[in-house]
Amino acid sequence: MEDRFASLDGVVDVITGYMGGHLDHPTYEQVCGGETGHAEAVEVHYDPEVVSYRDLVQLFFEVHDPTTADRQGPDRGSQYRSVVFCDEPQQVEQVEERMQKQIDSRIHGGMPIVTQIISPAPTFWRAEEHHQHYYQKHRGFCSR
Repeated sequence: MEDRFASLDGVVDVITGYMGGHLDHPTYEQVCGGETGHAEAVEVHYDPEVVSYRDLVQLFFEVHDPTTADRQGPDRGSQYRSVVFCDEPQQVEQVEERMQKQIDSRIHGGMPIVTQIISPAPTFWRAEEHHQHYYQKHRGFCSR
């Protein structure tokens, strides 16, 4: 997710981290263990004069599968659930709007959308430094 948001005009920074769990300052190993309740997440800082929240939500739904509970690609576990953490009621509305458009378009073959919306957003815990800009750091490894 991080690299896809970072490539969008108007996005100033994307930070990798964890949200939605019960442990303060979780580590990657703890989150991957599946016992903290956290989801792997990205915090997107953007210029609303260039890109809207609605655009960010649209990209989110374009780059992942919102029909799989606790899974994204080959990764499995509750830390990979489809979830949007919202700070404001307008954000919740925009996410719900996009979800309804996904359903109405039948883009997923009529499969139900399982994306959770959590508001107000809980504390975002920044991931360890070696997880920041991970795709950019490991691009050479991924392409072979």
